[in-house]
Amino acid sequence: MIDISAILLDIEGTTTPIDFVYHTLFPYARNNFPEWLRSNFENPEIQADLSSLREEHRSDTDQLPQWDESKPLDSAISYLLWLMDRDRKSTALKSLQGRIWEEGYRSGELLSEMYSDVQPALERWKKLGIRIGIYSSGSVQAQKLLFGHTNAGDLTSFIEAWFDTRIGAKREVGSYRRIAESLGIDPAAILFISDVTAELDAAQQAGMMTALSIRPGNPPQPDAGRFEVIKSFEELEV
Repeated sequence: MIDISAILLDIEGTTTPIDFVYHTLFPYARNNFPEWLRSNFENPEIQADLSSLREEHRSDTDQLPQWDESKPLDSAISYLLWLMDRDRKSTALKSLQGRIWEEGYRSGELLSEMYSDVQPALERWKKLGIRIGIYSSGSVQAQKLLFGHTNAGDLTSFIEAWFDTRIGAKREVGSYRRIAESLGIDPAAILFISDVTAELDAAQQAGMMTALSIRPGNPPQPDAGRFEVIKSFEELEV
């Protein structure tokens, strides 16, 4: 039995199959970005995201698609697709993806897939008084949409805290320290579950407990033997 005050969950490969993210969510955004951006280009919130995207482009050191100031919309679309092709954790990209997914969830075109053990575990942990948080590179907006429209129903009531890259990158130790501070909990009383060992390393260095999620379709992880491994949330003794 582990003494845990809070459980912090990754999404891809932990609560949700990686295939759903890469074969459903990402293609939906990619296929709809051009028309959707053209239709919503004057929206102030979209303009704010595009301004952030332009700043990211300016500071990016890779070989990038050119940004033509006379064609900001076309330039933004080219850069967004370039970022998606490389699975870059761009804050502006994630925000725009969240906005376009919102329309998909609201229309019923999208329905999130959760592993069958997720909903019962969330319910069990909440009854035990364990606080539950989500930490994903996807925007908080996208996280809430994903958990609000699932094959197990609306799961948002189980989640107390939501964190994205605005708190810091998932492989940086400081991100987990800031999360613990935000929750007001000693890191040693927080269990972080992820399918990526580099993220678990950062969480461990911040003082958190960790567990490696091994789900069907998850890619092999280096040094997996250094971590507690779980194949289902049912295996957690809390």
